[in-house]
Amino acid sequence: MHVAHLTLHNFRSYGDLDVALEPGATAFIGRNGQGKTNLVEAIDYLSRLSSHRVATDAPLVRAGADQAIVRASVVKEGRTALLEVELNPGRANRARINRSALPRPREIVGLVRTVVFAPDDLTLVKGDPSDRRKFLDDLLVLRTPRLAGVRSDYDRILRQRNSLLKTAGVARGSSRDAAMSTLEIWDDNLARVGAELLGARLRLVEDLRPYLGKAYEAVARGASRDDADLEYRASVEVADDLPAALLEAIASRRNEELDRGISLVGPHRDELLLTLGNAELRLPVKGYASHGESWSFALALRLASYDLLRADGDDPILVLDDVFAELDAERRTQLAQLVAGAEQVLVTAAVAADVPKSLQGVRYLVADGQVTRDE
Repeated sequence: MHVAHLTLHNFRSYGDLDVALEPGATAFIGRNGQGKTNLVEAIDYLSRLSSHRVATDAPLVRAGADQAIVRASVVKEGRTALLEVELNPGRANRARINRSALPRPREIVGLVRTVVFAPDDLTLVKGDPSDRRKFLDDLLVLRTPRLAGVRSDYDRILRQRNSLLKTAGVARGSSRDAAMSTLEIWDDNLARVGAELLGARLRLVEDLRPYLGKAYEAVARGASRDDADLEYRASVEVADDLPAALLEAIASRRNEELDRGISLVGPHRDELLLTLGNAELRLPVKGYASHGESWSFALALRLASYDLLRADGDDPILVLDDVFAELDAERRTQLAQLVAGAEQVLVTAAVAADVPKSLQGVRYLVADGQVTRDE
């Protein structure tokens, strides 16, 4: 899979832009703030309908404009499709395939698969549990696009249930009885949809584990594939009947939830534990690993994601966004060797010398809102 052409309209810093791309490695070179990351961010947005840099769509729309358009010609197994997303902050986004509108924008998710390496990846190791849950869910959706709907449904149920918990916590008399009766319905909804999301995450962690060990061995000096591991820690005891387990846990914490006005049970409270060590002693990466070990683990998570998607039968587009400046010469070479076989690799860098020669390929210079091919 590769992107053959990218068109942007009012996306980030670009009013109008057309860039032809090729398989293999493409490097976008330019000083910070010139817009090179905006290019790869647009392709990643087509993949997931979200940005790896910001939480909402509003910053993606050029200042003064009310909408943005990202359009790409994508080639897969010799066949070309034109994918397009129209971003409308405050209103519904729209998506099209070959100029035909889709009923729901999320139906475009997964048609392009990207794996992004970025400096912010360190938050996968050092950040909050929510950062690691998002990592899992983004990968889930790329593997199984219908889970985008499950995740969206779960978020909606969680918001409704939290609102109801706040209401029920302060209500009295018949109003409280009505709120508690309605709460039971939302308990069932959360358990049903939450169980599907939880089950998918558990399976994903098991699928990802062997690829993580292999990737960490490749990027960390002197490491073996048994050094790095990950473990999913659910907020409930994992059982064969996950909906029942969630309902039981919800019931056991009913009073506490009413007192605090929030949902304390479900996939939104789970953690992905990342560890380093051996069978005798395993320690959490967060809080114990050195900066170099943390970087290696973050890179290994991305490489493992890429290898897992590739094993599913689809070669994702690799995006290396300003990561080489964070690595020493040896690790730059290691990473370049590991990803050189990808069908398409998109690299951004402030300095051309930071990019290993094997990944320079076609080179574009990015400056003052202009993207020009360096011949």
